[in-house]
Amino acid sequence: MLWPCSAVCGEAVMERLLVLEDGTIYRGFAFGSDIFRIGELVFNTSMTGYQEIITDNSYCGQIITMTYPLIGNYGINGDDNESLEPALFGLAVRDYCPEPNNWRSRETLDQYLKQKGIPGIYGIDTRALTLKIREAGTMKAAMAAADADTDTLVSQLRSADYLHDQVKRVSTARPFPVPNRGHKVVLMDFGEKLGIIRELSKRNCDLIVVPWNTDAEQIMEYRPDGVMLSNGPGDPADIPEAIDTVRRLLGQVSIFGICLGHQLISLACGARTFKLKFGHRGSNHPVKNLSTGRVEITAQNHGYSVDIGSLAGTGLEVTHESLNDKTCEGVRHQEFPVFSVQYHPEASSGPHDSNYLFDEFIALMDREYAGNAGSVRPGRRDSMEVRNA
Repeated sequence: MLWPCSAVCGEAVMERLLVLEDGTIYRGFAFGSDIFRIGELVFNTSMTGYQEIITDNSYCGQIITMTYPLIGNYGINGDDNESLEPALFGLAVRDYCPEPNNWRSRETLDQYLKQKGIPGIYGIDTRALTLKIREAGTMKAAMAAADADTDTLVSQLRSADYLHDQVKRVSTARPFPVPNRGHKVVLMDFGEKLGIIRELSKRNCDLIVVPWNTDAEQIMEYRPDGVMLSNGPGDPADIPEAIDTVRRLLGQVSIFGICLGHQLISLACGARTFKLKFGHRGSNHPVKNLSTGRVEITAQNHGYSVDIGSLAGTGLEVTHESLNDKTCEGVRHQEFPVFSVQYHPEASSGPHDSNYLFDEFIALMDREYAGNAGSVRPGRRDSMEVRNA
């Protein structure tokens, strides 16, 4: 166990436990909040971008282990959030830096986690913890005070269920506009990252962000040129309403899906998904574009994957493949203007190798718009109408 960083700063040091459902206990030091909840224990292999990671709502209900040892060294700033309210249940790190040094920093990571009710633990062997997750798979865990009744806590962990309402927790409750002068795009919010909004806004898209359970008829009332299906947490099978919505949208409008949106497109077309042993989480995952042969380094955060063997007869073809485990990283519909990727082309944080996919979405809408130039779509609702809805 590391020497507590707070001792260097002259502050009181509190011990804290990380308890796993298999009975393993990691003893470290506390930072952040002392509000403890049971979550799914996962790991992320990114070397930078902890602020973007902890504010990514795809981590709803999870306790994140950072494999990079030093966390907190550049604090928290006002620019890099991917959501306004983080939804993770905990953060485990090797070495926490209590005195950040960065000109953009507004507060420490410890202060931020306290404000948001998120507990942290540092000083534990995150390499051993990551190896355990890789070998045994993700599992339930919880943080606890040093004097907690760990036998009772382990029993609670084993009997607890994973969350099944994460998307409902993190999606917007009502539609809102992000006005612009380009293509009208409806963004279905399953836990969208602000990076997606930024990338679409850079391309002048006139956005309407809608709740996760908005039906196809409501979406088409906006007369969109395209529909973006966002990232989000959990098992896609937990939101059958969204699968049905995507199924009804097929063939009506151009669709681009990211992460959970990718899985929803595949399920809507008749494919299957399955839970990965320990998931893909990090900003250094190699993916091969099968049409170009180019390898892209990608940012990823998902615990489920599309079963490639189930794509036969769905109209979907694989476009991208993970070089780590050969799982499906992208599909395209052979008849409809629909495509998706499992990873995050908006990065935030991570490399920008796949940023071109947003340009492909724009080009797809351009082609569809040109092809339907003479058609009349049903009643369009403009951004101002949504603002007052």
